[in-house]
Amino acid sequence: MGLGLLLTIIIIVIVLIILFTFIPFGLWIASIAAGVPVSLVNLIGMKLRRVIPAKIVLPLIKATKAGLKVSVDKLEAHYLAGGNVDRVIDAWIAAERAGIPLSFERAAAIDLAGRDVLEAVRMSVNPKVIETPVIAAVAKDGIELKAKARVTVRANIDRLVGGAGEGTIIARVGEGIVTTIGSAETHKEVLENPDRISKTVLEKGLDTGTAFEILSIDIADVDVGQNIGAKLRIDQAEADKKIYQAMAEQKRAMAVAREQEMKALTQEMRAKVVEAEVEIPKAIAYAFKEGKLGVFDYYQLKNIQADTSMRESISKISEEEKKEEEK
Repeated sequence: MGLGLLLTIIIIVIVLIILFTFIPFGLWIASIAAGVPVSLVNLIGMKLRRVIPAKIVLPLIKATKAGLKVSVDKLEAHYLAGGNVDRVIDAWIAAERAGIPLSFERAAAIDLAGRDVLEAVRMSVNPKVIETPVIAAVAKDGIELKAKARVTVRANIDRLVGGAGEGTIIARVGEGIVTTIGSAETHKEVLENPDRISKTVLEKGLDTGTAFEILSIDIADVDVGQNIGAKLRIDQAEADKKIYQAMAEQKRAMAVAREQEMKALTQEMRAKVVEAEVEIPKAIAYAFKEGKLGVFDYYQLKNIQADTSMRESISKISEEEKKEEEK
């Protein structure tokens, strides 16, 4: 009798341990105390579907206490889809308190899209300031200006799903700043009226297709950079100089090649003259042999050659004397 009772007590204890481990009685009691009817069957079903009951029951209690109506099935479906139930409920409550129209379905869709829905709601209440990096642009007079802007944006709940992010806002504002500075006749116009950049950029409607609404664009700083125009002209002049130098070098090389070519041609002609002079004695001997040249004709030819040689010598002496006088 005593052994049977002991076994019964042990079995009851084991069963209770399994029940308390498998069935979250604590959450069930907490839901009843908060006035949120969640049955044990639902809690057991969550366990079987591998859903953490606390991730569903606690946000449900929070939403009910805030006066918002939502079913367990919707919360569980959002959890199974990979969403953050607690963050969605917090965003829904914050939007309700701030008077921002936001349904649970919309908040869940924003959360599943990868956006921080709670941060978006907070940004709708408290606008965020986005600071752009230093943006360099060149005015028409060639002077570079470096501008830095602060963009005040507010989250647009309706465009959070599918809308572009902060990177697009920064890129568009940068493009607007570059366009405005580039269209200025002189850099002084921009320095005198920096608000001209803000007005021009705001008029472009840069928040179209983004998840934000641009409230204001303030130019934080404008600095003067390099004289890009002068630098470009210097670079162009240097490039032209190198081109002309290359052309001159090419002409000089062509002239040297032509000179060498003429020297070679001169040497060739001299060789031909020497070759022709070698034939003269042969021709004279042949003329003697054939009787076409007599002794008198031969000596007359020698006299002419001697006279020519004397004239050339006198001419060379005269040229040397002139050169010495000039020195």
